[in-house]
Amino acid sequence: MVKLGDSDELCVRSPGVMLGYWNNEVATKEIIDEDGWLHTGDKAKIIDNHIYITGRIKEILVLSNGEKVPPADIELSIAKDPLFEQSMVIGEQKPFLAALVVFNVDEWAKLAKKLNIDATSDSLNSDRIKKYALERIQKQLHNFPGYANIYQITITLDPWTVENNLLTPTLKLKRNEIMQKYDAAISEMYKGH
Repeated sequence: MVKLGDSDELCVRSPGVMLGYWNNEVATKEIIDEDGWLHTGDKAKIIDNHIYITGRIKEILVLSNGEKVPPADIELSIAKDPLFEQSMVIGEQKPFLAALVVFNVDEWAKLAKKLNIDATSDSLNSDRIKKYALERIQKQLHNFPGYANIYQITITLDPWTVENNLLTPTLKLKRNEIMQKYDAAISEMYKGH
């Protein structure tokens, strides 16, 4: 059996669903409720008896105005532009969304040459480059609602990897670790807001 729980979370219950985590009652209670429903953590829709996974429950940012934003959707759209190797959208309980972005080194070199600027990392966070990068991001996000726009960015050339502990072994962003690494830059993006 399947059902949608709070926040459209996909929940499943059947004899084929695990009974729990071996010798870990606390973890079991976090994922299987008292009625035996396993909470998958997946946000879903059920249409004509077909299940469509639309995102992850924990990957929803709630802005200070209450708007809910799935950052992965925005990050995927940003990644369609070859300038952006990686991106992480932030904004939990903030008045607007911001992003940490990793430029593709080759694309950055081409852009710096085109704009006739020094390609060192010192020029990455100049107002001119930030404005240019934000314009490119806005082009990728033209189909998103206004509250899902990115208003501030921090740019780096240092990729997030498994080795530097900023990606999981399955190449998912370690959001908390990335936020810790860029804590000062994040504070600066939201300064005065």
